[in-house]
Amino acid sequence: MNAFITPALHAANQADATPPLVSFEKVGKTFSVDGQPFEAIRDFDLSIEQGEFIAIVGSSGCGKSTLLRLLVGLDNDYSGQIRVDGQPVNGIGGERGIVFQEHRLFPWLTVAQNIGLGLVNETLTQGERARRIHEYVQLVGLVGFESAYPHQLSGGMAQRVAIARGLVASPRILLLDEPFGALDALTRQQLQNELLAIRERSGITILLVTHDAEEATYLADRVVVLEPRPGRIKAVVPIDLTHPRQRTGVGLHGLREKVLQQITGDDGYLKPTGQRVEGLRPELIAL
Repeated sequence: MNAFITPALHAANQADATPPLVSFEKVGKTFSVDGQPFEAIRDFDLSIEQGEFIAIVGSSGCGKSTLLRLLVGLDNDYSGQIRVDGQPVNGIGGERGIVFQEHRLFPWLTVAQNIGLGLVNETLTQGERARRIHEYVQLVGLVGFESAYPHQLSGGMAQRVAIARGLVASPRILLLDEPFGALDALTRQQLQNELLAIRERSGITILLVTHDAEEATYLADRVVVLEPRPGRIKAVVPIDLTHPRQRTGVGLHGLREKVLQQITGDDGYLKPTGQRVEGLRPELIAL
């Protein structure tokens, strides 16, 4: 199997497939910067199937977060088409939830109240609303903290609240904009594993934006690598490994190397040479 798929081959593979849950068709986005046009995204084509986990990676400024804003419906000023279940995206919809890098919790609301904000557009009785909130408090492991305020939570706990808020309305698609980027390494790994467990239980479709090639290859079914300015697909790397995955496994390491090579360019990423350092005095080696 090819190590990666070019955009043209990816499009050809999708041509005869069942209609996807999400499709980007020749999507472009241009901003005005100091009165001058700035092309952020050009001719972006991608199809996402029900239940897939897709990661988008690339250097800063390549349009990753902009794509999420377009899909969630926060920005409707773009060219091309974005469709969910074959229907054009014309604004925010309950089938799409989003979690940002900053948890964006309201400091004057409790954990339960912040999660409940995700139900603002849902028609539920008070009892149904309370049951739904409790279900997702349990799902993210925050039982006992329902009445706590954001300042009483750790960073990882606050991000769990944000994830629960993004899931509480039972969206079919969860959009994640570097949700673990500000967390310490241990908490980040814990939340990554919890996210995979949530996906396994719910079958939700996930689109993750990240700078972290290791995170992308550990979590995703496919990794989409963007070229910058304007953002466009350089390659799609299939991650043909079953879950649970071993972070230190040879297969995952090799795929991470391929993603890094695509991000930096074939000549820009240097693998370790494996050369030994000769003549180093033992007293200079920290034990």
